[in-house]
Amino acid sequence: GRPYTLVVSAGIGGGFQPDAPVGSLVVADEITVADLGAETPEGFTPVTGLGFGAVTHRPPPSLVRELADACGAATGAVLTVSTVTGSAGRAAALRLRHPRALAEAMEGFGVAEAAVLHGLPVLEVRAVSNPVGPRDR
Repeated sequence: GRPYTLVVSAGIGGGFQPDAPVGSLVVADEITVADLGAETPEGFTPVTGLGFGAVTHRPPPSLVRELADACGAATGAVLTVSTVTGSAGRAAALRLRHPRALAEAMEGFGVAEAAVLHGLPVLEVRAVSNPVGPRDR
């Protein structure tokens, strides 16, 4: 048999305000890579619009509910980004393209891709450490 039956990606992430305030928990019911694609004169085109790849994985709903209920978390989309969002403009653009997004992080989609390749379900949970948008350093 195989030694694992589930992959969990857990860590911190930025929360889209006001839906995911600092200190809250988010369990992804959708893991979406937000910036894999191409910028065109008409705007952003995801890789699926270019004819290849995937941009979203959906964890098993029963596992999402069970984890969210157990830890009092909100459920929604968690975006995987390659650059932390540090401006109000980018935060607004992401929210426009992904209206269900509650959080952003950097690892979830890669973890989900690996899990799928091994035939395993995946969950992503994020503790919100900062708001998505302008940084307060």
